[in-house]
Amino acid sequence: MRAADATSPRAGAILVTAAAAAFSTAGLFTRLIAADVWTVLFWRGLFGAALIAAYIVWTQRDGVLRAFTMLSGAAIAAAACSTIGTICFVNALRMTTVADVTVIFSTSPFIAACIAWIWYRERQTRTTLAASALALAGVVVMFSASRPRGNLIGCALALAMTGLISLMMVIIRRHHRVSMLPAVCLSALACAVLVAPWSHPFDVTPRDFLLLAAFGTTQFGLGLLLLAVGGRLISATRASLLGTLELPLAPIWVWLVFAELPPYETIAGGVIVLAAILLDLGAHRNAAA
Repeated sequence: MRAADATSPRAGAILVTAAAAAFSTAGLFTRLIAADVWTVLFWRGLFGAALIAAYIVWTQRDGVLRAFTMLSGAAIAAAACSTIGTICFVNALRMTTVADVTVIFSTSPFIAACIAWIWYRERQTRTTLAASALALAGVVVMFSASRPRGNLIGCALALAMTGLISLMMVIIRRHHRVSMLPAVCLSALACAVLVAPWSHPFDVTPRDFLLLAAFGTTQFGLGLLLLAVGGRLISATRASLLGTLELPLAPIWVWLVFAELPPYETIAGGVIVLAAILLDLGAHRNAAA
């Protein structure tokens, strides 16, 4: 493989990994913010959309209006998947356990691989599929101690969310020549609009408002931006696999700030997930050499 050909996938892997690191801070922010969940989601969506919009203005300059008014059908579909998936995710967390939602979401690499193969016959390497299976096993280990007994409807919503996010990743990859940034910007804004009737945006303290601004820009907005840019450069299956890095990183932030040592099962499962990601990254690095 030529060096020029290997640069884009490598950059894509780095960007998606960075997106997972950004997304992993969600638990930390939700612990720090005292506002109710709907108010958090409102400001998170609004600030996330503002960050992505600012990036589009900075990069597009004179073509900003055209970027938003000339959205393709694929971009609109990706935005719809993101918006509906977020709504399913929030309601799944309210109706079933975090463990159930997380374990179900860890199947996203396989769902993305199936969608990509059915749609345009994209085949994944055995290493990526093996790494995805290893990551799934790691997630199961992480939550083995919680013995979840989740609600069936909540699990169904988590599965719907997983399918929608996997489909979004496949759409981004399939239409890699089309910028999805305007779409994810509108998706973040749509999330804020949809939860607005249940939120209390002006009943937050100055401290919470600053934390909400940081939450929306660094965790949500930056995460979506990096995912939209990096997801175009690698397969949807790899993007979903690298996204599982969010799971072992999340308890690390809580441990660093609150000094809460996670259970041994969480540590062991996190090590397995990290090993799976390193396995995939190492295999693709050797293939590009």
